[in-house]
Amino acid sequence: MRSRLHPGARRRDGRLVTDIPDERAIMPFIMRRRTESTVYFEQLVDIAAAQDWIQRWNTAGGPHLSLFVLVLHEVAGMLHARPRMNRFVAGRRLYQRDGVHLSFGAMKEFADNAPLEMIKRRFEPHEGLAAVINDLDGAVRDARTSGVAEVDKEMRLFLSLPAPMLDLAVSVFHWLDARGVLPSTLTRSDPMYSSAVVSNLGSLKTDAAFHHLYEHGNCPLFLVVGRVRPTPVVHDGQIRIRPILPLRWTFDERIEDGLYAARSAELLRRRLEDPLDHLGVPEDAARRDLAAEAL
Repeated sequence: MRSRLHPGARRRDGRLVTDIPDERAIMPFIMRRRTESTVYFEQLVDIAAAQDWIQRWNTAGGPHLSLFVLVLHEVAGMLHARPRMNRFVAGRRLYQRDGVHLSFGAMKEFADNAPLEMIKRRFEPHEGLAAVINDLDGAVRDARTSGVAEVDKEMRLFLSLPAPMLDLAVSVFHWLDARGVLPSTLTRSDPMYSSAVVSNLGSLKTDAAFHHLYEHGNCPLFLVVGRVRPTPVVHDGQIRIRPILPLRWTFDERIEDGLYAARSAELLRRRLEDPLDHLGVPEDAARRDLAAEAL
């Protein structure tokens, strides 16, 4: 059977999903917290074709493309193609998020005590790769050179309160959020109000870890990108050394069933392993995107 929840209800960041199976509608009531609804899974992606595609794009004169930005672009594309992965639970209800928003971190500098600046960006459907690269480059530069970010200012304001008042303020914050009446100014730049958080440990020459989800916010997906390692794999009946990229997912299973999630992850893997099929010839794509940027 399928449940019809209160029609017409919506939040500033999403609309209520009304036509869902009863077993999914009941999930947020029996699994009340994101941390008890967590599923972990790993993908091992042969990244050889993607590395070649990136090199050809950069040689063709496109704005400098890194593997991580390509992953971000393809994660956003997967969420647009598989919209049921772009849902979240709030106030025991399931919502479809308005737009695809990804959050990721950029360190001010590569030092042990360097602060981490979180960047949150909306990705539009069918957005050109050159536009994504240029916009992300600007966002990273701003994060590394600017002063205190908006979300940090809000955090410092909360931290200026005495501990009992801070505890009460956070409780009120979450109470308002569960009812969909929290002002958007408090969540607009918050990285935990996003479709997914993507962490690039590969840039730090670190292996991928399985990350926890946060009770704060409404982000149901956390993806950790590890470093590429030469790995022996069976290919065409022979053992060969291939560049393998580990992707480790943390997933709030209340938003969608495992089959839909697995097929969504498989779509991402296919696109990363064969970008020529999805993105076209890199030289042509670079010229096309650069021409679009010039308009």
